[in-house]
Amino acid sequence: MEIWKKITNWFDSTHLQEQIRDVDAAGLFTNPWFFVPFGFMVGYLLFKQQWKDLIIVAVFVAVWWVSGTAYMDSLIVGGELQINKILPVVFGGAAALGFVIYLLFGRSD
Repeated sequence: MEIWKKITNWFDSTHLQEQIRDVDAAGLFTNPWFFVPFGFMVGYLLFKQQWKDLIIVAVFVAVWWVSGTAYMDSLIVGGELQINKILPVVFGGAAALGFVIYLLFGRSD
């Protein structure tokens, strides 16, 4: 139990939850320093028809978007983790990770 307390103290010290909550998604996707290279990367992946890589990028963008939703804000209430709300996140993350691993290491045609 001591190691769990150290992990939660470290997680609290990083202020990761506040950083994710304060991300300005509209500002990020209208910022040319982000959008131009991201657009070129997506365009290049489409041009080269690298569908696996494009799907992996889409999964990472979707995970980033989901991490900023109000549901994620409600996972920790009063400093306590809500177990009934964390289970869908764990299973969804495991499914996304399994899908990415399948794309990277699965059979190729």
